[in-house]
Amino acid sequence: MTESLQELVARIPDGAMLVVPPDYSGVAIAATRALVERGVRDLHVVASPSSGIQSDLLIAAGCVRTMEAAAVTLGEFGVAPAFNAAVRAGSIRMLDSTCPALHAALNAAEKGLPFIPLRGLIGSDVLRHRPDWKTIQNPFSDTPDPIVLLPAIRPDIALFHAAAADREGNVWVGRRLELSVMAHAARQTLVTVERVLDTCFFDREELVPGVLPSLYVTAIAVAERGAWPLGIDEEYEPDAEAQARYARGALFMETV
Repeated sequence: MTESLQELVARIPDGAMLVVPPDYSGVAIAATRALVERGVRDLHVVASPSSGIQSDLLIAAGCVRTMEAAAVTLGEFGVAPAFNAAVRAGSIRMLDSTCPALHAALNAAEKGLPFIPLRGLIGSDVLRHRPDWKTIQNPFSDTPDPIVLLPAIRPDIALFHAAAADREGNVWVGRRLELSVMAHAARQTLVTVERVLDTCFFDREELVPGVLPSLYVTAIAVAERGAWPLGIDEEYEPDAEAQARYARGALFMETV
């Protein structure tokens, strides 16, 4: 059922649209390092809705052509150095977005919709720089009522890390239901996990709300501490010292 980390990342082709979660929500850092080592190129990385070390690593290694995000930042540790340098140099295409816009566009793909309406963007510079977003008159209003239409984001690949999978390929995402939205929206979902348990999560009713069914999971690889130096809920805390070292200018993460 499981495959090696190298086999998992081999499923991500050059030029793929790759959706990744925010730093607090199960980031597949071990898989990201394997992608860098493989030399993947021309990725369109979609953050759901922000990203940090993961995207910065990929940009530093020359793996990214387009970055679509509400933010790419190391949070309390400062700016994302490779991302900032790439934007200034014009070496990547940046699609500025907002948290609601990214969530809505992924929700549209999840529901099989070609687009979705969203308020709150009108008058913003973000909208002015996104010609792929369309402003229309609300067809159900008799008075002027503009609303923005966002095209659905249907990624080729969703990639994330989770605490565990079961023997049937179901994945425990817990309260991180944004991971389920990513998986529903994407054509394929690749997951690294801390462990595979010899059980079935669906045998325990109290677990069911936090389970991503195997129907939405393409492949699983075991990667112990696979989110390090970030953390994973109820497994291990983020490594603040390692993140601070990266923020001071490292281009590649050291191994555990």
